Amino acid sequence: MEETSVIEERMTITEVAEKVGVTAKTIIRWEKAGRIRKPKRDWKGWRIYLEEDLEALQQIVSTVYES
Repeated sequence: MEETSVIEERMTITEVAEKVGVTAKTIIRWEKAGRIRKPKRDWKGWRIYLEEDLEALQQIVSTVYES
């Protein structure tokens, strides 16, 4: 059962971008600039985001866009 919940909480960069209101390219740019930590990747090399990554991105978005 626990394995299922881990799979369900994984998100792609597109899903995360939609949830925080920026583009996937913006997230990649922030990653390369060191503003966010690099996410884990799956066996295909795709970025995998967890709930904690989403929360960190939401914090950055609120800092950048609501200043």
